[in-house]
Amino acid sequence: MTTVHTSVVVPCFNEDDVIDLFHQELVAALEPTGTEFEICYVDDGSGDGTRARLKQLAATDPRVRYTSFSRNFGKESAMLAGLRMSRGEAVVLMDADLQHPPHLLPRMLELHRHGYDQVVARRDRTGEGTLRTILSQRYYRLVRRFMDVEVVDGAGDFRLLSRRAVEAVLSMPESNRFSKGLFSWIGFDTVSFAYTNVQRAAGSSKWGGRRLLNYGIDGLLSFNTRPLRLAIHTGLWLFLSALAYTVWILFNVVLDGVETPGYATLIAAVVGLGGIQLATLGIIGEYVGRIYHETKRRPHYVVRETDDSGAAQPGPAVREAALSK
Repeated sequence: MTTVHTSVVVPCFNEDDVIDLFHQELVAALEPTGTEFEICYVDDGSGDGTRARLKQLAATDPRVRYTSFSRNFGKESAMLAGLRMSRGEAVVLMDADLQHPPHLLPRMLELHRHGYDQVVARRDRTGEGTLRTILSQRYYRLVRRFMDVEVVDGAGDFRLLSRRAVEAVLSMPESNRFSKGLFSWIGFDTVSFAYTNVQRAAGSSKWGGRRLLNYGIDGLLSFNTRPLRLAIHTGLWLFLSALAYTVWILFNVVLDGVETPGYATLIAAVVGLGGIQLATLGIIGEYVGRIYHETKRRPHYVVRETDDSGAAQPGPAVREAALSK
């Protein structure tokens, strides 16, 4: 068997319109490097012809391997399956919509040969909407302030990982995965470079506002307990404020005989404290929910079919649930 040096992991979800063009550009970028490579496509339960196209590619190109999920499990699960499939000493993660330009791969491989375990392609925000740019910048500023790991603005999933970095990521079995944080948490020698943002070659983005919001919340909660500490600090601050206000009222009544009307103050206090209590319960509920999901120990995905019975290596629970071709 030919030793594979480079594995390219490509999660796909409804990419029928662009997958052929992507594959052509990817192969054209890798062949001149002279490296032995494989392409690991993961169909994340697509509802169009993506799975059929991947089967066709695997049948015509021996360097192509694919796995298809029984339904849409999300990009995090697709990336995990692709990392499990990979056999190369260098593993590249990239999207199939051509927003991650294949022509950057030779540069990433060159930097890897210089000894870096992670090579991160960091996009700028050229052509992005003003509102989304502002919200993203504010979010990353919040992340840098509150998270226990460093997540750089513009640094996404488009990166190269060495084999030991891949094994480090695969050693973490948690159900609630936030790969940007995991990549930062494992450490190793990392280098990044910027590239100009590229629009999708076809189709529309699968990441709407609600999905981005949920992903952002996952990121904030996955790598720190500071929201819980913030709830504690807020509660203590409110208690001290209420105590000071009570002392002030008693001071006015005892010394000046001033009767303080309390209706408006009472309503404001009840509404404000009620909102804070609900928000605090929500934060606690998020953490409890994550603990609940972890204790169930469900598999990250279920394989519908694959061209290689051991490709995704999802573990016993998934192999028992996987459907045959």
